[in-house]
Amino acid sequence: MAQKDTARSILDAAEELFSERGFAETSLRNITTKADVNLAAVNYHFGSKKSLIQAVFARFLTPFVAELDKALNTCDAEQGEQPADLMSLLRLLSDTALRSGADRPERLRIFMRLLGLAYSQGQGHVRRFLRVEYGHVFRRYSDLLTRATPELSDEDRFWRVHFMLGATMFTLNGVDSLTAMAEHDFGKPTTTPDVIDQLLPFLASGLKSPAGN
Repeated sequence: MAQKDTARSILDAAEELFSERGFAETSLRNITTKADVNLAAVNYHFGSKKSLIQAVFARFLTPFVAELDKALNTCDAEQGEQPADLMSLLRLLSDTALRSGADRPERLRIFMRLLGLAYSQGQGHVRRFLRVEYGHVFRRYSDLLTRATPELSDEDRFWRVHFMLGATMFTLNGVDSLTAMAEHDFGKPTTTPDVIDQLLPFLASGLKSPAGN
């Protein structure tokens, strides 16, 4: 097996097993068995389990963030000094995510599952990795969200953005079940973009709702 194919096989196995079992519950032996490689191959290509976890995230995020950066450049050029519309910003993010995973539509679902696990299973190194590698682009997007919601305090915006992420992770992680239920109940095919079309107005309304006491 060529080195490039070996690395891809390891990443494929790790991505699937991490999303199914979690990070702590998946051993390197589980991954090498599924990928049909030896431990030396994992060490050669990735060096450690932490580095392998980060590489799994990078495989989705690197093309996604590159596309997001381009989309933000276009947004800046079109908007100038005017704050962007909130729905437009949410649509920009979702459209970029769908384009980035177009070669494997299930990857977006898997990525959202992995992201949720990274936050719930204490994978602090992943959060640090995301800040260091991609933080500059995410900060650009965050700044646009801040300009689009001037009525919110920084604290209110912090909570609402995290609630928004939680709703998104839950929805996309279970998108296969949701589309099956919707098709059963309403008698028409439902796709992941259809689900996102339903989700975005809900997220925008939550983000813009009046602050509580």
